[in-house]
Amino acid sequence: MLSTKRQKLNLLSEMILFAKSNEKLEQPEHTFLLGIAKQLHISAKDFNNLINHPITYNCIKCYSERIIQFYKLVRLMQTENITTRSENFKIYNYGLRMGLNHNAISNVLFLMDRFKDLMIPDDVLLDAFKVQYN
Repeated sequence: MLSTKRQKLNLLSEMILFAKSNEKLEQPEHTFLLGIAKQLHISAKDFNNLINHPITYNCIKCYSERIIQFYKLVRLMQTENITTRSENFKIYNYGLRMGLNHNAISNVLFLMDRFKDLMIPDDVLLDAFKVQYN
């Protein structure tokens, strides 16, 4: 679980950079990410600062890193009790924008509630994404 403000800012910065298209954060993504920031107790000022001055970050190009990033987001949303149908739909769409398989995304969202402390074992998580290759 993300416990420090720095960890939360790092993840939020990564999400902002990933969501930016053509160097611009579109309104739907801005609204969604601002909502996440509020749930993480990150001020609007700090959020806007991240948009203009992101924490140094390398774009997630590797598929396995995108899986891990998606998993972090899902865990974060679950541990912060942001589990409304609307928010799950936004998480699902975020996964799609990351280039992840829609069936795997659905499976991960389903599995999160099935494991203690929302921790999906690594092999189960990877299997959820491997299925698409078979």
